[in-house]
Amino acid sequence: MKTAHAYIKGIDSQPRKVSIVAALVRDRSVADAIVILENTPRRAATPVKKAIESAKANLLNSGSIDTKTILISRISVTAGTRIRRYIPASRGRALPYEKISSNIFVEVIGDEKTKKNENNNQNSKSELTSVSNSELKKGPEGKNVSSLRSEREKEK
Repeated sequence: MKTAHAYIKGIDSQPRKVSIVAALVRDRSVADAIVILENTPRRAATPVKKAIESAKANLLNSGSIDTKTILISRISVTAGTRIRRYIPASRGRALPYEKISSNIFVEVIGDEKTKKNENNNQNSKSELTSVSNSELKKGPEGKNVSSLRSEREKEK
């Protein structure tokens, strides 16, 4: 099992909204998660999908991985930086508010592709050659080839 991760910072959505979307795909296969996120009508679905695809690409670049076995092992959403902004109010006042961003951490795991060992191929060849010599020496009539040869030589 190999692991890879992706960490996306500064998503312009609040963490509680992004974590709702992340909970939809937690502990699922990557293929299922992408289909779910493509059909999720929330703004936060796009950055979560991109984070998952990035983690998947990181895993595939690290070695030969079977794409059918890639699972999301961990996905978490944390609060990012907060930017203080002000909105104008009546009587010349300014009311403060904060724009909160999110950070998304995705970790995926996958099995490596199994390679056929040369030992397995050699074993199968040795099984073919291990047929008894008596079976190989029998002719079409079930007689030994050596006895058929001797009969032919006598006829000549």
